[in-house]
Amino acid sequence: MREAMRNILFIHQNMPGQFLHLARALAADRKNRVAFLTRPCPARLAGVIKTEYKIRIPQGRPHPCLQSLASGIAHGEAVAYALLTLQKQHDYIPDAIYAHPGWGETLYVKDILPRVPLIHYCEFFYHGFGADTFFRPSEEASIAELMKIRTKNAVNMISLAACDLGVAPTNWQRRLHPEVYRPKIRVIHDGIDAEELRPDPNARFVLPDGVALGREDEVVTYVNRSLEPCRGLYTFADAVLLIAKERPKCQFVVVGAEDGRYYGPHPPKGTTYKELATARLGNAKDRVHFVGRLPRAQFVSLLQISSAHIYLSSPFVLSWSMLEAMAVGCLVVGSNTPPVTEVIVDGRNGLLADFFSPEEVAERVIEALSDRERMDQIRQAARATVLERYLLADCLSKQLRLIDEVLSGSQFAAGAGQIAAVS
Repeated sequence: MREAMRNILFIHQNMPGQFLHLARALAADRKNRVAFLTRPCPARLAGVIKTEYKIRIPQGRPHPCLQSLASGIAHGEAVAYALLTLQKQHDYIPDAIYAHPGWGETLYVKDILPRVPLIHYCEFFYHGFGADTFFRPSEEASIAELMKIRTKNAVNMISLAACDLGVAPTNWQRRLHPEVYRPKIRVIHDGIDAEELRPDPNARFVLPDGVALGREDEVVTYVNRSLEPCRGLYTFADAVLLIAKERPKCQFVVVGAEDGRYYGPHPPKGTTYKELATARLGNAKDRVHFVGRLPRAQFVSLLQISSAHIYLSSPFVLSWSMLEAMAVGCLVVGSNTPPVTEVIVDGRNGLLADFFSPEEVAERVIEALSDRERMDQIRQAARATVLERYLLADCLSKQLRLIDEVLSGSQFAAGAGQIAAVS
């Protein structure tokens, strides 16, 4: 007897998001029919049905505390109607749904498909204190901001109550969620492709001015997707000035674009974070190369020639870039903040420094540059950490087992979900 097809739906406002490898693996299996709901974007995945949804933002400005909820409702409403479109155009009713709830897209999924198991990617739960907000000692918490942060979790709370299972990429991110919901949140990382990201002693990276750099050169790398302070931009810039004085041959390569904002507040009107950081570089400015966003192959080559890789982050979502750097065998100088310290043990598989201390960051980088042979053991341990805990094949295997578990679980009526009639 032919095995029944399994309909697996992904929902993420920016396809493919964290679901790239999982969606590809499921789509490659002929017993699966994979679909993806997303906002309009050019992304495509082979063998995946893509349906886009458009948001209708209501007129008028809501109370400041309700802005996130209002946006979430708009996303949730759009996805609810997109589910109807998916059924009508592709005769598609999912047997399981894997979604990122952070923007509100799954608010009404259980009203449309009450019996279909829903897995959430539990990336972050906001806190007034103890995470990224009011992390800097100089920041003073206002009651208005604290109320806004608490209310911002309305979407997260509704989503947590509705989902059947959750997945968090790190233990720290899981612990951010309310204790009552933690039992249904598993810790499974997205996975790092250690075949693509591996050491290469012959790698070369060409700067915009045509100068080629290799492992024999002193190169300090830094990745910050949108050049924001929450990823330590100012600490990095101040540390560069100190490192440059001690290491006259050192070159600094910064990956990240200044045309976006992902995590923190907007920069002061009329300027950019890049301009503000550059102003702090003094006479080291000529040795700092802002290369913007890089094609994947160039990004890997840059990590492969890096002498020291600086990764600074407020207590927030752990960037793929840090684990990717470790997979390549970079000597990572990371901030002594969670979830960085969940991965890096100082002196064993990387070096740690105070997020707020450019002096300490510079000291650790200079230490790495001064005795590169001694650092080889730490580099090897960094890659070993990724192979042991974050290897893509292992993480993907855990994710696929989770899907199988959900689809075969007696607590779920997989395939029995009905799309409600909506007029």
